[in-house]
Amino acid sequence: MEQFSSSTKDIIAELNTTFESINSDEVDRLIEEISKADQVFFVGVGRVLLSLKSIAKRLAHLGVKTYVVGQITEPAITDKDLLIVGSGSGETAFPLIIAQKAKKYNATVAHIGANPESSMSEYADLFVRIPVQTKLHLPGEVESVQPMTSLFEQSLLLLGDAVALTIVRDRDVDMKALWQYHANLE
Repeated sequence: MEQFSSSTKDIIAELNTTFESINSDEVDRLIEEISKADQVFFVGVGRVLLSLKSIAKRLAHLGVKTYVVGQITEPAITDKDLLIVGSGSGETAFPLIIAQKAKKYNATVAHIGANPESSMSEYADLFVRIPVQTKLHLPGEVESVQPMTSLFEQSLLLLGDAVALTIVRDRDVDMKALWQYHANLE
């Protein structure tokens, strides 16, 4: 039981340090792009994709038209849309290819990642850095005791929830009214 308590304290401390290090101006710009986009698309792989799917779902509850790249009902992306790429390294092949393709259709591309010097920077119109530990050991990284990239995936999910709450507060959304958008075939 003591190990569990110690583990949770370590995780929460890492998340606190991470969020204190995120540039709020970058997040504000992301919120601005989400708000003006006709549609918001998400791309990532693995556990990052799971976090992005959660963010897409929460934004859909706020009335944002969201799609995960590859879902069967995904429409065409246009120059009025936003692609949000989740990739800690900014080097993952599939998200890179999708970002490149989105730029061909003049969509805005936002990269949420840990590496500001990545290959994704060639395609990203804006970058939100989650400054967590990578295998590159970049300056300013928040070190983690957790396995692999857990801190990035957790931070990404919580960043999405913070973005959603900011939108709720900016729009003065009635929280009870949001339940009308919740899935009802459950």
